[in-house]
Amino acid sequence: MASRSLSYTQLLGLLSFILLLVTTTTMAVRVGVILHKPSAPTLPVFREAPAFRNGDQCGTREADQIHIAMTLDTNYLRGTMAAVLSLLQHSTCPENLSFHFLSLPHFENDLFSSIKSTFPYLNFKIYQFDPNLVRSKISKSIRQALDQPLNYARIYLADIIPSSVDRIIYLDSDLVVVDDIEKLWHVEMEGKVVAAPEYCHANFTHYFTKTFWSDPVLVKVLEGKRPCYFNTGVMVVDVNKWRKGMYTQKVEEWMTIQKQKRIYHLGSLPPFLLIFAGDIKAVNHRWNQHGLGGDNFEGRCRTLHPGPISLLHWSGKGKPWLRLDSRKPCIVDHLWAPYDLYRSSRHSLEE
Repeated sequence: MASRSLSYTQLLGLLSFILLLVTTTTMAVRVGVILHKPSAPTLPVFREAPAFRNGDQCGTREADQIHIAMTLDTNYLRGTMAAVLSLLQHSTCPENLSFHFLSLPHFENDLFSSIKSTFPYLNFKIYQFDPNLVRSKISKSIRQALDQPLNYARIYLADIIPSSVDRIIYLDSDLVVVDDIEKLWHVEMEGKVVAAPEYCHANFTHYFTKTFWSDPVLVKVLEGKRPCYFNTGVMVVDVNKWRKGMYTQKVEEWMTIQKQKRIYHLGSLPPFLLIFAGDIKAVNHRWNQHGLGGDNFEGRCRTLHPGPISLLHWSGKGKPWLRLDSRKPCIVDHLWAPYDLYRSSRHSLEE
């Protein structure tokens, strides 16, 4: 059979047909992605942690349980795993630790499998946090990580966990505990809603804008109080008092004012300060050696504060796992490394 060559016009027509076909297929794929629930990101793989068992003096009643809440952010999962390991390793009664994890919808199955394979004996439950609760209320802050919905999940903690839980310890994912968490759990709240280390020598004015300080109605909220800074990454919360006092709504009210007037620059911290600063149960500073991640802009290295330490907290931009991986760690990052369960390709080769 004789071959036929295509004219220039026919070639153009053929190319147009192929382009249309590719475009239509691509659109169909995109539509398919939109219609289906988002796929979970590829989670890092972790080594299995050893089993930690209770001592003979540990009770087995419900009243002996220590409730700990954390968020499960896929970007911070490596930090969460290290934090959990540190809590178990230094606890006298590790089997009495009950973990309440908050995660975004759609990812809980993958996160559950990851935690279960790493800590087969862990007592935990994962709760879905609906990002739509806060998405429209979040104002842009000085660092993008502070604007993520999960950063605000602690506000809704009392509404999400079981009503039978009347006290809980909230912890960030960028910390390790080097003491028995039971000591913090048994702090005498003295009628306060929140217990945390507070710092009364910090310059409180830096946390709010000139708009706030120049508004006589807004600044009235601090009247009669000695406002002291505290970090919301480590808190003991009387959940019953939180619910009865409707503090979730109170935080939301300040977030609404922030959207209208821009009264602060940080994320979820300032509303807590406006409500609780000067009215919390002060806890020993050893329970939050914070700021090890440096400032919110460059994350420069910082040294430890003098005094005893029960908890190391890499608040700030610099996270220890990222600095260690980049081979540019700060000295304090080596204190986090022993709790890192991440199974890297290097670990695989060594095994």
